Amino acid sequence: MTAYSLSFAPLVPPVLLALMAAAAIVIVALALWARRPGAWLRALGLGLVLVALGDPSVVREDREPLRDTVALVLDTSGSQTIGERPAQISAARDELLKRFDALGNIDLRVIESGRAEEDADGTRLFVALNAGLADVPPERLGAVVMVTDGVVHDIPDSVERLGFKAPLHVLITGHAGERDRRLDLTEAPRFGIVGKDVIIEARVIDAGGPPDPIALHVRRDGADIATIAGTPGEIIQIPVRVEHGGPNVVEVEVDPVPGELTTLNNKAVVTIDGVRDKLKVLLVSGEPHAGERTWRNLLRSDANVELVHFTILRPPEKQDGTPINELSLIAFPTADLFGRKINDFDLIIFDRYSNQSVLPAVYLDNIVRYVRAGGALLIAAGPDFASTSGIYFSPLGQISPGRPDGDLVEQPFRPRVSDLGRKHPVTRGLPGADASPPHWSEWFRQVNVEATRGQSILAGVNDKPLLVLSREGKGRVAELLSDQMWLWARGYQGGGPYLEILRRLAHWLMKEPDLEEEALRATAHGKEIRIERQTLKDSIDPVTITAPSGALDHANMTPVEPGLSRRTFQARELGLYKLTEGDLSVLVNVGLDNPKEFQDVMSTVDRLKPIAEASGGTIRRIAANDRGAITLPRIASVGGGSIAGGADWIGVRRTDSHVVRGVGVAPLALGLAGLAALLAAFVTAWLIEGRRRA
Repeated sequence: MTAYSLSFAPLVPPVLLALMAAAAIVIVALALWARRPGAWLRALGLGLVLVALGDPSVVREDREPLRDTVALVLDTSGSQTIGERPAQISAARDELLKRFDALGNIDLRVIESGRAEEDADGTRLFVALNAGLADVPPERLGAVVMVTDGVVHDIPDSVERLGFKAPLHVLITGHAGERDRRLDLTEAPRFGIVGKDVIIEARVIDAGGPPDPIALHVRRDGADIATIAGTPGEIIQIPVRVEHGGPNVVEVEVDPVPGELTTLNNKAVVTIDGVRDKLKVLLVSGEPHAGERTWRNLLRSDANVELVHFTILRPPEKQDGTPINELSLIAFPTADLFGRKINDFDLIIFDRYSNQSVLPAVYLDNIVRYVRAGGALLIAAGPDFASTSGIYFSPLGQISPGRPDGDLVEQPFRPRVSDLGRKHPVTRGLPGADASPPHWSEWFRQVNVEATRGQSILAGVNDKPLLVLSREGKGRVAELLSDQMWLWARGYQGGGPYLEILRRLAHWLMKEPDLEEEALRATAHGKEIRIERQTLKDSIDPVTITAPSGALDHANMTPVEPGLSRRTFQARELGLYKLTEGDLSVLVNVGLDNPKEFQDVMSTVDRLKPIAEASGGTIRRIAANDRGAITLPRIASVGGGSIAGGADWIGVRRTDSHVVRGVGVAPLALGLAGLAALLAAFVTAWLIEGRRRA
């Protein structure tokens, strides 16, 4: 294709050329006003001079036309997998490819956007469009056609922000009259104090349905905790108790209704991280001794511990008849501490406490009930524990995991981690434990007991239990059968890992998930689920993994340490996974807790209509019902200033884009022809004026 155009390349600055043209106009005007002969010839000569100075040329371009670019954007996000939409988008794609091919001279770009791994933060079609057209100049774009359900989350706020001037045509999948019930979380706390309630606020939206009563089912870590009634549209408050530190996975679900699009948005997930408020500890020392300061310093050093400490200054063998309340520096508030306020404490420690008359049996019974109801008790035994005056022979013996045999061993020995303790998270991996003998200092006293319940994780002389842990009802008891821990704290013979043991021991008593001896844990990193199984067993079964869709997988665990196995699993879906092994189960959410993509799945023309019409394009549904049949508009070529769509057609604007393959330039005012015209004008004017003078 050849095109011609006129080009100017002035030989003098344009401003000077303009001044010369103005002067020429004035001269010619004066000559005409004075009726001077030859004025028109002078005007012609001056005009030819100005044209010569403008250096006009005829430019010939040999052009090769370029194909117009059309972008076909296919929404393949999660909401497009619902109902008849997959069949509609597949049929629309095939038919549009045929029609654009028949139109001719089209470079069709097919852009798919919103696959499962990309749409956790909603459907972002315009981001995908800009990425797919990054190498296409905006002036070459003839049209953009989107096939989507209309639920798009990155719509520009004005047509100017589109980045192109081509018409945007939108073809909406789904059908009119859809119904869907969804659950929206209006308030979802991310943190909560262990033992306290947090409030989750939710609202049920039942689009296209009557305002019938609904019921919300609430689960925490997979266990049902409440069913709350309400009506669609109202804000429903859901109190949830934070049971433990770390992630508490809360599910809120509303019953489905017949005919709704999907039940995926009938459920919402909230992960609440449990944090502990100040840990309230009651420490009762039976008598002053070298290790008492170790307990006090350890507990005082932690800013999160609120310590109440009492020491019994008069041991039981020193009885002189003086009432105990007259000997105390302050009155021992037994009624408050072990009666009315006992449940305020998170942990009670008896440090070398014997069965004295300070605490009547009724208060010791209260402690037993406190533990069985979920409390924590640590008994740090001294020599009295081996005698009949020890607290084993009080009501506390009901929950003591070790029964003394009456012997008190007083000889050097090194505590060691038992075979079971190597698997237990309280003692697994202690620094120095792998050596034989362990790389820590000796102790010199141990109470001999027979472990009647629980697990012995530290052993002493003749492999006798040294640290025993047991569960009592909902609570926990730990028993340390020596009062020599202070030797490690003071660095005797290099000391030992007393801080690590006592820290882990306190966390186990507080039911921290990381210190559970039988636990199944899972965390999600992207689409990778990392599974961890802690156990005291010699073998475990494969972990069963239930996907959000109900699909089942099994993972064989790989031992990495004594009592600890791990495995990674690549998730194929986004959503809430349930992992089970034996009686243990855990929930883990892959992706965002409540992705935008499934919060609202009803197809709509309302969201994209303003931007489509402002661009000169059109928007329409392609299906009348849910049977899957579609009707597509005709595709036609239109000019740059024409309308780009109608009731049954959409237009592709022809851009006339081209590449110049050759250029030819023909000057009009320079050379022999220009000089001859100029001389002819001046000679003619001179002859006419000379004849008139003669």
